[in-house]
Amino acid sequence: MTATTSDGKISARLIFIALGAALGGFVFGYDSSIVNGTVDSVEHEFALNAVTVGFTVSCALLGAALGAWVAGVVSERVGRVRTMLIAACLLLVSAIGCGLCFSAVDLIIWRIVGGIGVGFASVIAPAYIAEISPAGHRGRLGSMQQMAIVLGIFVAFLVSALLVFVMGSADAVGLFGLAAWRWMYLSLAVPAVIYGLMALRLPESPRYLVERGRYVEAATVLTRDMGLEPGKSTEDKIEEIRATVHVERRQQFKDLLGRFGFHPLVWVGILLSVFQQFVGINVIFYYSTTLWKSVGFTESDSFTISLITSVINVLATIVAVLLIDVLGRKLLLMIGSGLMTLSLGAMSLAFAQAVTVDGALSLPGSWGVVALVAANLFVIGFGATWGPAVWVLLGEIFPNSIRALALGVAASAQWIANFVVSTTFPALAEAGLALAYGIYAFFALLSLVFVAFMVRETKGRTLEDMTL
Repeated sequence: MTATTSDGKISARLIFIALGAALGGFVFGYDSSIVNGTVDSVEHEFALNAVTVGFTVSCALLGAALGAWVAGVVSERVGRVRTMLIAACLLLVSAIGCGLCFSAVDLIIWRIVGGIGVGFASVIAPAYIAEISPAGHRGRLGSMQQMAIVLGIFVAFLVSALLVFVMGSADAVGLFGLAAWRWMYLSLAVPAVIYGLMALRLPESPRYLVERGRYVEAATVLTRDMGLEPGKSTEDKIEEIRATVHVERRQQFKDLLGRFGFHPLVWVGILLSVFQQFVGINVIFYYSTTLWKSVGFTESDSFTISLITSVINVLATIVAVLLIDVLGRKLLLMIGSGLMTLSLGAMSLAFAQAVTVDGALSLPGSWGVVALVAANLFVIGFGATWGPAVWVLLGEIFPNSIRALALGVAASAQWIANFVVSTTFPALAEAGLALAYGIYAFFALLSLVFVAFMVRETKGRTLEDMTL
């Protein structure tokens, strides 16, 4: 990859930098999904009901919403790299706290702490990667965050499955007298430490450096890391950035406001985030093991199915990396909306056939296979389109003058939407899985209309071209 644009060129060093930042995605994918294998054990350990189980699983999302909202401000005050370090520390503390928790309240507190770290990581990774990427390859580099997220999800499922395989069940007690589900939480400490160490090796964003008047450092990053030629090319780029950021003052929340509360472009970012969650993707990853057990699969088979689904998610994201700078963001989103609508509709139809046998839910005949195939088609539709494309768009649609704060608001909306979906799913499931997936199918269809009329293409445009 040696193509050159007005923004610089791709190099092995730049790819390494983008991968380092994308590790934040790995950690938040891991943190978000490691809970999947602990749900039933936590429910039994602390005698929780459907509502409290839902809140225990999703409380981290409230922390993530808070973290995402604050991350934009923090990254403007202390820089992108230091914000990553803060995220890594919060996630490390959360891993230890959750693994050693002594009550449901204790677990919830540490989950929220980890959620704040996840919120930080979810904002800073797309912003940073967009700011260090050449325009012609920004989609591929930006997609590294989603690739890291799905790899984090895969590794979390793999670790959970291995612990259950070795120890016998998620409730089994092992090393140091700790149950397998506690080791699932403690395992998060490893990627959190690696993320922090990698962040220490990353250069600061040139856009942030220019905004702070640190032009010599910005020039160094632009030439050494982004591949611009020293001299006039670098000087012109710095001047171009300077013209689009608030050199004379820091970004302020009022910069995001418009006639309808927020500026229309900020609303586009918010709605992209909300639709990404309202199609119900995280139900598959937070509750999949419990879901498949509920329709007749064994605990071991349920973990295996969840692991296979996460592998499919990784492969789908590779497709997105290959296509996003070819097809563009808008077309990719529309294709995804269509595929998700059809697959979610099929899942709703399949679960409408569920019957109760000996007090347990079961899918008769071939409907279990239909549900499994549809669920994985849904993951493919999401993983190849809405998963990566939304994060890429959030990192690039906003102008330099408001990017960090606007991305924080949009990401915060995403975590709130995630919280709503995750918290309501257990109750919806009790009312009927057909109803739950029918609702998600409706939002997938609505997302198609939204993208067609409200989202503008950003493929190939430099960040300095983005305007309100």
